[in-house]
Amino acid sequence: MSVPAPGGTIEIAGRTVSRLGFGTMRLTGPGVWGDPDDRAQALAVLRSAVHTFGITHIDTADAYGPHTVEHLIKDALHPYPDSLLIATKVGFARPAPNLWVPHGHPVHLRACVEASLRRLGLERLDLCYLHRIDPDVPLADQLGTLNAMCDEGKIGHIGLSKITPEDFALARKEVSVAAVQNVLNIHDRYDPVVELCRDAAIPYVPYRPLDAGAAALGGDVATPLGWLLARGSHIAPIPGTRNPEHLARIVQAADGGGST
Repeated sequence: MSVPAPGGTIEIAGRTVSRLGFGTMRLTGPGVWGDPDDRAQALAVLRSAVHTFGITHIDTADAYGPHTVEHLIKDALHPYPDSLLIATKVGFARPAPNLWVPHGHPVHLRACVEASLRRLGLERLDLCYLHRIDPDVPLADQLGTLNAMCDEGKIGHIGLSKITPEDFALARKEVSVAAVQNVLNIHDRYDPVVELCRDAAIPYVPYRPLDAGAAALGGDVATPLGWLLARGSHIAPIPGTRNPEHLARIVQAADGGGST
């Protein structure tokens, strides 16, 4: 018997997936750098998210580790269920722990996509985000590179991360935008891109939906997740955790369960 999709379902990148996704940034060492302290637990959390709780939208990035989490996802979940959407992101350099440098040169972006395909064991990235817009490279060049890789069959759909309304308008002149990731939670409540995505029928994927745990003080996960889900049917949060018990509470909250 299949497990009901947590939070219901949503269309993202041409796929029907669980509205509650799973963000994987926390499955690394301190500073989003290197391997997690407990690699076996990180693998178990990934497997539980998909096989126990029915999450079919996993969000990651080549910058997480860097590269660490893409390896973990393959080791935990490959061969992947047909229902699973793995979204990754490219466009950062990671010179050291806690350092994030936008790097949108076309040669770099192309190399990142090719490397993510190898690490994840995929022939195509169904959803690939530009992790950050590099202010030193024309946006048309950055998105043009990803769009060319769509034409080559290496990317299915293109997403954008941490963008302004102006970025949104410019990007849509260059490519078809499949999803947007911005910060949205009960502490960071306002983002005009939420309404822009709603009006354009584009999924809005809030990252840091629990504000790195600060929005769930006292163990209350239901209130911040409920607030997000009530903002619109196009909203698909991607909370993350390395703790299996915390994951269970998140899934329960997304389905309208208890607060702890």
